[in-house]
Amino acid sequence: MKRPFVKILGLVFLVMIFVMGAYGFRLYAQAQNSLGKTYKAIDGKKVSTRINDKKPISILLLGVDTTDNGVRDTETNYRGNSDTMIVVTVNPKTNKTTMVSVPRDTMAQIWKSSTNNTKKIQKINSAYNIGNEGSAVATTEKLLNVPIDYYVKVDFNSLKQIVNAVGGVDVNVPFSFSYGDTGEKESHFKKGKMHLNGKQALDYSRMRYEDPEGDYGRQKRQRQVITAIIKSAASANTFTHYQKVLNSISSSMTTNLSFSDMQSVFFNYRGAAKNIDSDHVQGYGSMINGSSYEVAPTKELRRVSNKLRKQLGLSEEQLNNEETRLNTLNEARGFSFDSGTTNQNYTIFTRYQTSE
Repeated sequence: MKRPFVKILGLVFLVMIFVMGAYGFRLYAQAQNSLGKTYKAIDGKKVSTRINDKKPISILLLGVDTTDNGVRDTETNYRGNSDTMIVVTVNPKTNKTTMVSVPRDTMAQIWKSSTNNTKKIQKINSAYNIGNEGSAVATTEKLLNVPIDYYVKVDFNSLKQIVNAVGGVDVNVPFSFSYGDTGEKESHFKKGKMHLNGKQALDYSRMRYEDPEGDYGRQKRQRQVITAIIKSAASANTFTHYQKVLNSISSSMTTNLSFSDMQSVFFNYRGAAKNIDSDHVQGYGSMINGSSYEVAPTKELRRVSNKLRKQLGLSEEQLNNEETRLNTLNEARGFSFDSGTTNQNYTIFTRYQTSE
């Protein structure tokens, strides 16, 4: 099944450049009106003041499956899964941005909030479906032991307009391939440097099964596009069709970043857009109750946790959660992350259940 998801950190920076850039005050009121529709707080979660305090911030980018060629969006209250999840840290002191992809099939204990455990072990992309943005944020926080200050949820439909608005994006295509969604004309990609329009950028970010690295390769291409959007937005002088883009954003993005937060990020954090580090959580293909999961080794979870904590100005901590406990129990029974044998059976012990 094709899963057309792209997460757009550059979206926020683009909007801020809209507000403060070429169109200046003429755009301000229109942007404020459009972006005011995107705000949605997380129930029970205290509003962060880190942007106002000019401290390093963390953002969870969620790309959700709300449409599939106009079919799924006809279902009442259809929420879908967040099949792309990227943890972003932005440090205004070091002027550095770090993006870490969490694979959609990563095994995780699902939390509805920081105090509400569902008693389920599932693929992490199901957290959003189970409990909305708050569950996705809480589950990611627990998995990586990293506080998440903000979230940005994006529907993939806005990508084409955003890329076209910044005049396209430049990427380095890792290998030649063609891809197009069902019923649509394929885009063709040739290995090497290419300039992509909106349709091409969406197709480039969608393809998964022809990539030698599978979903990990797709994640790399998604981060490429995000980085390219930021760079294109930062260098653009004018934007045509800006109101159309703002309208698209208002209907396809949800975030707990207020309009004031976005302005503050533009003024105090934009230097970090010039230095972007890209990474991912490397899982291990395993079978759990007959289904394929990506299980992250404890060593890998600790590496990612400490890397993100460092970018947030936090000290390293010994990661100790349900995922590391299960890793220990499985390794005691002969499971090996170092064996080179994929799809070993991984057992969920005692009080947890799994489901698709």
